[in-house]
Amino acid sequence: MKKKGKDRTVSKRPDGTWANKLDGAKRATSLHRTQAAAEKAAKRQMKKPGQGGELKVKNEKGTIRSKDTINRPDPRKSKDREH
Repeated sequence: MKKKGKDRTVSKRPDGTWANKLDGAKRATSLHRTQAAAEKAAKRQMKKPGQGGELKVKNEKGTIRSKDTINRPDPRKSKDREH
């Protein structure tokens, strides 16, 4: 069974910064100048003990560019072709 509250999303904010945000949270965990930096921070946070889940990275238009399961078994049966 999937634990709730550990998934994260990286997305661009209207001010041009990139947010690393825990899904369901009101505020971002951290803000970054680049998408790559926000994604790196999110992955680092998710690799901590007791964390993990699905990381969604959105492009500048707000659509999901990439998904990755970190620090827990991948719930999908398909092979991950990206990582």
